[in-house]
Formats: sequence, C-alpha cells, structure tokens
Amino acid sequence: MPLSALGPTDVVRFIETFADALRANQEALNRLNVYPVPDGDTGTNMALTMRSVVIELQDVDSTDMMAVCKAFSKGAIMGARGNSGVILSQILKGISATWRGLEKVGPADVVMALRVASDGAYGAVGRPVEGTILTVARRAAEAAEAVGPTGADGAEAATGADGAAEAAEGVGPGDLLAVLEGAATGAALGLDSTPELLPVLKQAGVVDAGGAGYTLLLGALLNVVDGRAIAEIGAPESPGSSWAQAPINLYRANVGRGPGADRTGETSGDKGQTAEKGEKDVGDLRYEVMYLLHAPDASIPGFKDAWAAIGDSIVVVGEDGLWNCHIHTDDIGASIEAAIDIGRPRQIRVTDLLEQVEEERWVREATGEALVVQPPNLHTPCATAVVAVATGTGIRRIFLSLGVQQIVTGGQSMNPSTAQLLDAVEACPADAVVILPNNKNIIAVAEQVAALTAKRIEVVATRSIAEGLACALQYDPGGHVVDNAKMMRVAAAHVASGEVTRAVRDSACDVGPIKAGDYLGIARDDGIVAVASTVADAATALLARLVEADHEIVTLIEGEGSSVADTRRITEWLADNRAEVTVETHHGGQPLYPYLVAVE
Repeated sequence: MPLSALGPTDVVRFIETFADALRANQEALNRLNVYPVPDGDTGTNMALTMRSVVIELQDVDSTDMMAVCKAFSKGAIMGARGNSGVILSQILKGISATWRGLEKVGPADVVMALRVASDGAYGAVGRPVEGTILTVARRAAEAAEAVGPTGADGAEAATGADGAAEAAEGVGPGDLLAVLEGAATGAALGLDSTPELLPVLKQAGVVDAGGAGYTLLLGALLNVVDGRAIAEIGAPESPGSSWAQAPINLYRANVGRGPGADRTGETSGDKGQTAEKGEKDVGDLRYEVMYLLHAPDASIPGFKDAWAAIGDSIVVVGEDGLWNCHIHTDDIGASIEAAIDIGRPRQIRVTDLLEQVEEERWVREATGEALVVQPPNLHTPCATAVVAVATGTGIRRIFLSLGVQQIVTGGQSMNPSTAQLLDAVEACPADAVVILPNNKNIIAVAEQVAALTAKRIEVVATRSIAEGLACALQYDPGGHVVDNAKMMRVAAAHVASGEVTRAVRDSACDVGPIKAGDYLGIARDDGIVAVASTVADAATALLARLVEADHEIVTLIEGEGSSVADTRRITEWLADNRAEVTVETHHGGQPLYPYLVAVE
C-alpha cells in the first residue's frame, strides 16, 4: 500500500536512497557530459554532494522533522561540489524550507516543495539557461501542480505549460503517489526536451546530465512511497523511444561519449554557439573558484553583481549567513576579494580549467633577478607583512590571494639565500614581517634575517607549503606581528602534510625496495610511507596513513606530473574510504612533486 504521507524517517530514507542512486549511476551521468572544460563531472559532483548530506544526517534524531530538514539542507550547502552540486544543494534547500515545520509531508507539501526548489534554483544561477537541470526541475514542479491539490481539477491541469497536462493524464488530484508520478513524468518530458533547447546536446545526441540526475531524486521518492525500483541510467530499449515513455530511465543511444566538464545550469550564451565578437565564451574562462562564504544575507545581491562583472557560471546558494559560491573567471584575486569585502571566505578551491597554467621551471631556468615576485599590493602599507617561500605559479597565486606581500621562489631543490629573503623583507610595506620558509632546509636561513634588518621579524617555522597556506589563512594585515605569528603557529601545528614525488635512483626504505621511477609517498613526520608504480597509488597510500578519524579537510595541490584522471582517482578513493573529510583541490604548478597533501 503506497504511503499517503512522509514522516521524518521516510525523509531520511528518501535522502539515503537518492544518494545511493546517484552513486550507482555516477559514471552513466558522467558519460553524458559533452562540454570541453574539465572542471569536474556532473555525476561525481552530485554523488559527492549527496554523500555530504548523508554524513550530516548521521547524528540527527531521525524522528524530528525539523532537525532532519535542517541537517540535509546544511549538508548540501556545505558539501556542494561543482556547478551541478551547488544547484542541487539549492534544490534540497527549497525542499527543506518547505518541510521543516511539518509533522508529516502530504501531497500539497510535495507540490509546494518542488515549486520552491525550482524557483530557488533559478534564482541562484546568475544567467539561467533552459535545457539544463533548471528546465527539468521546473517541468517537474509544473506537472506536480497540475496533478496535486493546488490544481482545482483535471480541466485546469489541461492549461499547464510545457507538457504538464501530459504528465497529469490518467492520475487523480490529491494523491501523494499520483503527484510523484506526475512530477516524474513532467521531469522526463523536460529532460527529453533538453537537446532541443541546447544545440550542443542535440549535436552530441545526449540529454542534460544534471537534469538526468534530478530524475533520480523523484525516483527515490517513488521508491520510498511505493517501493518502486529506481531504473538505472542507460540507453533506451528501442531507437526513438522517449523519456516520456520511461520517466526515470531514458538516455540516448550514443550515451558513451567521453566525459567533459560539469557545466550544469548556466552559460554565457547557448552552449555550442559562438560568442559575440570580442567576448569570451564561457569555455574560454580559465579558472573555477569555489568557496564557502560567511556573509550577511543582505550583502549577497551586491556580491553577485560584483561577480557578474568578472566571470560566468555563477552560482551562489545558501541561507542564514552561510553561502556556497561557484564561478568561472580569469581573475582569481577579484573573485576572492569580492568575498573578503563582505564577509569571510573559507575552504577556497581554485582549479585551472584548461590545465594550461604556465609551469614554473625554476629548477633549470630561474635566475637570481627573477626570484622575488612583486604583487600589485606591494606598496599598500600595513601593520604586519608576510614573506613566503614557494614555487609554482598556482601556489604563488594562492599566497597572493591570501594577502602575502612578497614571495621568494625556492623549495627542496633550490634554497634561497639569506640575501634574497632580506631583499623581500625590505620590499614589504610594513615595519614588521612574518617569514614563512615552508621547508625545513630554509628555516635556519630565514632566522638569520632578523639580525640584518631594522624591521621586527617573526619566523614561523613552516616545513611545507601546506603549513604555509594554513598560516596565510590566519593572516591579519592590521594585526600585531606577534599576534599574527602566534595564530600562524597554532594553525601550522594542526596540519599533517605530505608529498608525492618520483625516485631518481634505486634505493631502499622501511616500506621496501625503491627503483628509479617509482612514486614515493612521503609524510612530513614519518618519511617515506609508500612506494608505488603509479602516482595515484602512492598518493592514496600516503592519505591512508595521514587521514585519521578526527580529520575534517584534505587539500590536494596539483603539480607537474599530476593529471585530471589521477586527481579523480584520489578524490574518489577519499570519498569511498574517508567519507567524513571534505576535499579541496588546487592547481599549484610546482615541479618535482605531482601532489602536495595537507590534512586538517
């Protein structure tokens, strides 16, 4: 007998079922991607977003509807991955907002939730585009309204837009199961229309991946309400069959095309069309920037306007002062500064979408004159300045975005001199300077600087880039140098770090024999803890050693020798084996080390 209403335990079961369905269909959804920018696959991003939701629900009273709804909304916002995950989090937020004050969820509440979710998703996207998950969510809401208690009768349903009447045919008003069947059919019709709305989908012969993922949400609700199996994503049973004929299981015959980027929900124009002369197509924007932002709700419209001037694929979702933000841009600094102007960004993740960051070749090519990088804010006076030692274009960019005034190029294979550090200190626009050596071999050199300058110097003895970045996150330009150094030392002490590199000669270690060309996982405190034939195997073995039960965040910094495929293997291993942690990925561009790892 189908359920007539959903209690809180049923809602938990719905969330868990939806998460399982996304995980099971993750690769099928990924294969629907057709866009060229490799900023993450839709199926993976949606599955990881829902994994965070399930984790958030683990410690919640499953008999308390308010607690359940708040938890899955928070989990979605905090754990959203990529464009599709951020939009999905807004959809879940809309459902949560509608149900959280109820004891039982009936047909009218489902109708209202689907409408609020759809409207919220459209509102979160800077430039909504039809033919995406937005279309599918809207068509589901319209169909539910045509069937459910908000529709006066079947005759009124006939006036529903875009196929809502088709979805309503043959079902009665006011019935929870009928509402869900109608919504599922409306979503299927919407998904079937996506290739007609986006030429690039039609050219590839696929439907929208995010929209396909949304149909699994309705499939999960049908499973909970009526015990129906959720059909797997795959090719249609016969050529020419329609999504309308198989509401939760309709995909094109050439679904096996290679994956592309997660571009769900938005574009600078019709995908696949040429941009206006003189304008960049969204695919030309180089970087994906994501972060959580603590900021007053009233400041968000202005923040969106600021972002609209510097990028595209803008999605900002959240509530009650916490926002998950996503943009594609060429100006990383401006995208982060916009957040600093109104609040506090954290868990910042920057990805080089085109994987064409100019690699830093300093091991072979650097000259003394090129070692000190002068950022644009070099001459802005402050109480305390920071000098950091680093290499790699991406790593330097991150340090600069966090306010560091001077960066001296150096690392394990090329230690800067005291004179070079002194030059950087003297160039800082402050009478007090914190130095972050970021390598154990450079600490002693940095400690010589204090005797050579009239400025007040504090050396925070960071031994890795990971520790240095953790310190930079605590930096307060207006704070006293002693206070800055104190906060930074605390931050560094809470970071477990490691690196993956390649052996240049045969050797041996506690793990076993090493052959030239093997990949080594090196923990900061324990030395070599992994020897493997592939970079991904070395990285996952290192993470297995570093990541413990109390850890919350893992940061991967990609360098020379990393790849999209290896990063995906590593992040999926973390999702499967260390599901409690949040993973952040940055492109560092550092030589010698394909991956640097930080665990907090």
